[in-house]
Amino acid sequence: MLCPFCSYSDNRVLESRLAEEGESVRRRRECKQCRRRFTTYERIEFVPTVVIKRNGRREAFDRSKVLRGVMIACEKTDVPAELIEQLVDDLQAELQQRSSREVTSAEVGEMVLGLLKPLNEVAYVRFASVYRKFKGVADFVSELQTFEANAELDSLKARLERLAAAHDQPAD
Repeated sequence: MLCPFCSYSDNRVLESRLAEEGESVRRRRECKQCRRRFTTYERIEFVPTVVIKRNGRREAFDRSKVLRGVMIACEKTDVPAELIEQLVDDLQAELQQRSSREVTSAEVGEMVLGLLKPLNEVAYVRFASVYRKFKGVADFVSELQTFEANAELDSLKARLERLAAAHDQPAD
């Protein structure tokens, strides 16, 4: 870190503390040559995720667009705003952890549906209707049948896992 006054490269840290609600670290430093003090801030640098749209256009991932879509899907449901915020935070964190900095809008949509499904059935179907561009009632019926079939499979898998776990336990 170069001193902003004399450009000397050696300095010492006098104090460090969290700043900006824990999003960065504030460090008070002193230059070892001119003895002047200055402040630096350190924050995690996020490499932006690029979303490839259906038409091939590329744009930076916009958290607010996803949040807006999920909020509309959850409108007049019992899903609290904090859970909606957490869902979008989880999505954004998952995108940041990927090795690839590019994702298709289709992948983002499927990720949102995967997070909405256990949260609220109505919000899931609403989001799916916009994301998958439902044309009519038949599309809704098809989606609901798929949703119900998957729910039955999940229930059956859970029962089988419980039976297997009970079978593996030694008798008293």
